[in-house]
Amino acid sequence: MRHTFATAFSIWATCFAFVTPAVADGPVVVELYTSQGCSSCPPADEMLHTLAARSDVIALALHVDYWDYIGWADSFADPAHTVRQQSYAHVAGASTIYTPQMIIGGADHVIGTKPMEVANLIQAHVASPTGASIAMQRSGNRLQITGETSHPLRSGTLVQVIRYSPQETVDIRSGENAGKSLSYVNIVTDWRSVGEWNGNGDLNMTVDVSGGGPIVVIVQEPGPGAIMATAVLR
Repeated sequence: MRHTFATAFSIWATCFAFVTPAVADGPVVVELYTSQGCSSCPPADEMLHTLAARSDVIALALHVDYWDYIGWADSFADPAHTVRQQSYAHVAGASTIYTPQMIIGGADHVIGTKPMEVANLIQAHVASPTGASIAMQRSGNRLQITGETSHPLRSGTLVQVIRYSPQETVDIRSGENAGKSLSYVNIVTDWRSVGEWNGNGDLNMTVDVSGGGPIVVIVQEPGPGAIMATAVLR
């Protein structure tokens, strides 16, 4: 399913007793842009189940809101996800956005129902380390993020903290998927920038977090662009 920009724009000095840190060893971020109201999306949503089980992948489902008008309002949709997908399209010089779309490592765009292309792109990213690594440690509501890199990073590289719900099932009562009970994984519930890192020195910052559940930290070039480093507490 495709959507033009024109219509889509109707539319992100305490002492710590830290646990063992989660060190980025190269997990590749796969963003799936999807919608409960999209008849083409269930196969991609199912593929994300498989990707979510891989230790070398951080699979994230970003539900968009631009298909809500066709009969079913996605209960996970966030306008910020639509804006993020639009920003990726702008960087890529694309005039449309669509679901299901997967973006691999912040750089490669692919239709979310092409498993071999997705697998090959993931492997290419695994085989091409960036030279940057990050780690995080949590104590209560405080999260310490550290990192190092072998070379300076693009100025303004963003440190971002992402939260997600591991799995939920939704009974779709109307729209293109009416009558289906669909299972979704790694549903993004919050995505926020918490600072910048240019790589001229080590990264060391502490941010507030709340609630349980997984935490993902990524370092990404602006645009949004390539993801340079990742870490996850599942």
